[in-house]
This record gives sequence, C-alpha cells and structure tokens, in this order.
Amino acid sequence: MHPLARVAGVALLAVAALPAVAQDVLIRNATVHTAGTQGTLQNTDVLVQGGTIRAIGSGLAAPAGATTVDAAGKPLTPAFFAGITDIGLEEVSGEEPTVDGELSLEDQPVRPEFDVTLAYNPASVLIPVARVEGIGFTLLAAGSGKSFVAGQGGVMRLDGSPDPIGPRALFIRLGSGAADLSGKSRAAQWMLLDQMVAEARGRVPADSPHALLTPAGRAVLARFLNGQGRIVVKVDRAADIRQLLRWAARERVRIAIAGGAEAWQLAPQIAQAQVPVFVDALADLPGNFDQIGATLRNAALLQQAGVEVSFSQAGDASHNARKVRQLAGNAVANGLPWEAGLAGLTRVPAQTLGVGDRLGTIAVGRSADLVLWTGDPLDVINTAQQVWLGGRAMPMRSRQTELRDRYLRGTGEGGLPPAYSHGP
Repeated sequence: MHPLARVAGVALLAVAALPAVAQDVLIRNATVHTAGTQGTLQNTDVLVQGGTIRAIGSGLAAPAGATTVDAAGKPLTPAFFAGITDIGLEEVSGEEPTVDGELSLEDQPVRPEFDVTLAYNPASVLIPVARVEGIGFTLLAAGSGKSFVAGQGGVMRLDGSPDPIGPRALFIRLGSGAADLSGKSRAAQWMLLDQMVAEARGRVPADSPHALLTPAGRAVLARFLNGQGRIVVKVDRAADIRQLLRWAARERVRIAIAGGAEAWQLAPQIAQAQVPVFVDALADLPGNFDQIGATLRNAALLQQAGVEVSFSQAGDASHNARKVRQLAGNAVANGLPWEAGLAGLTRVPAQTLGVGDRLGTIAVGRSADLVLWTGDPLDVINTAQQVWLGGRAMPMRSRQTELRDRYLRGTGEGGLPPAYSHGP
C-alpha cells in the first residue's frame, strides 16, 4: 500500500471509530476543576446526558443505562484549547498540496474574505494526535501568505465535526515579521490599515482605482469593525502593541493579541482596554528585534495587572499541540496562579472567541467536553486517561499510539514488525 494511502486510512478509521451518539455518563468522585465560578470541587460527581452536563454534586444517581466511571479522586477538567493552529489545514508542512492555511495571490493580495475553515479536514491525522492529549478545540488561523491581513479562521471542535462554531476571527500580522508584506516598513502597516478601514466604512469609492479591497472584502472587514467577531493580531514589540491599542480604541474594534512577547511592558494599558493575550509562555529569548524584552514571567505579569491570558505556541503548533500544557505549566512555574493557568487553557479562550456559552467550563448546561487526568494536567508527567467530547468517549488512540504499539509488539520474523522483511 502507498504510504499516503496508509496515512489516510488510519485517519479515516480513527474518525469512523467515534461513537455515533452521545452517551449518558456519570463520573463519580472526581476532583472537578470547573474553570468557572465554582472553582475546584473535591469528591464530586458530574452527570452527562444527551451530550450536556446535567448535574454537578455529590452522591448523584446514575440514570438507567448510563455508564459509570469512578474517577478515584483524579482531576476532571474541561477539554483543553490547542491554541492558534493549522490542525485540519495541514498534514505535512513541507508538502504543499497538504497545506491550506495561506493565501498567496499576486493580484490584489489583501483578501479578508479568505476563510480557512472552508478547507478544514475533520479526518486529519493531527486531530486524534491532539485529542488523546486532552485537547478538544482549537482556533484555526489564516497565515500571512502575501498579505499582512491574512483572512479569517474559526473555532473547531476536535470531535469529527466538519464545521466551525461561534463567530469568525480575522487575522492580522504586525511588526517586523510582516514588513515584507507592507512596503518594508511597519509604519506602512498603519497607513494601509487606515485605508482599508476607510474603504470598509464607505469613505473610499468602491470603484476607486486605488482600492485595496474587493467588495466582498469590504463587507467582511465592515463586520469586524462593527464588533461581529474578534480581530486577532500577531504582534510582539511593545511599541507596536501601543499603536495597536490606540488603533483599536479609535476604531472601536474588538482585538486580541497573539504572541505579545513584550506585552508585559504595557500590562496596565492592555488590562484597561480589556484585550486578551494569547501568550507563548516559552518565549524568553530575543529571537528577533521585536522580542528583546521577552521573559518567562510574561503571563504572570499580565495576569497580575488584570489581563485575561490564554496560550498559543510559536513554531509547529499543529503537530505539537500537546505542548500547550507545557506552556501553561511553565507560566505557573514562573508566577502565574495555577487556576489562571487552567483558565488559559479552557475558559479564557472559549470566552475570547465567543463560544464560552458552550465550551471552556464545567457547568450545568455546557457541552460535556471533559478530560479525566492521571494527575495534575499542567504537569506533563501526567496524561489524559479519558476524553469525552459532547458526551462521547473518544478513542484514546492515534496514528502515533498505533505505531508505538506496532513496533512494541515485534511479532514479525526476527522480531521485526510484520510490514518489514529481510529484503530479497
């Protein structure tokens, strides 16, 4: 069998193995970290019916036919946020036909109407790889491509669903990383943004020969300018963040910061503007001149000032989504309260992205997206024992676990896996 066909087959099997309907489940005697107003509840039961959390308390009765799980005091949390990723948009980053997260049009490259959720593949091999690590949802990102205004993404649940939930997010990249996309000057980014805003608000004629946006692009940007969705801005340098806060206040738009290596330097201003920050909590080296002030205490300093902090990693976030727990754990090790670390993986991203009424907390009426852990989930020595999404027990296997088991068995001739031979 061709290797690519084998990969696709494993992915399809993983999705096909998902239960068809939500299960009624009673999880008994758990340490329930609600990530909400109830905080942490000891020796507590959680009842799931029809894919929804129906009751939280002690000594709950199991309905007829319900599956009962004894948590034995282990932690139960909401399913975690993977961060801002390309899960379902790329399989092999070095193989162009499997990458769908960027738009690279030479003619009129600024296309905010570009929506990467239309390319999402719910059969992606990366989904079960992330899911078995306790991850239940992600924010799909539009990459910069040929424009610093990258396009739209959205929240995807990693349960096999093909469609996004909640409002779209618009992605913009600012600073030196986008200089080549804006005349090699970060000053030009503001000039171009101001023109796009003027076009979207009708101050530039639609038929202007100098227009940057298509009619569809104007309509999309107008929606975000009217508060219908979050604008997620990848930016690190404090000076750029200061200009961003001024722009957002002037235009009255809802923004979030992604990266924010130097955001701690403006923590009071960010808190006052009520702007959440998706922090890479492992960024502590000046990888470029926009990150001179990077520190492992970034998340803690932001949170102390009143900023809502979530997490997203730089680099290969899609294939290594599991490391988002490590980001939160490192932030806690550097001064972030444990509860804030958990909230950054659950409640904060859900609320920031407009899906907090469904995801991110353990509360009656919320979707039963839950994870039972072997121990403290912010300590990577522990693992997800069982994941439920919408009340369905997810298969705790992936392509990686199946490869592990295959090579551990060693049942072939000479102890080699069955697919191998000694040659001719």
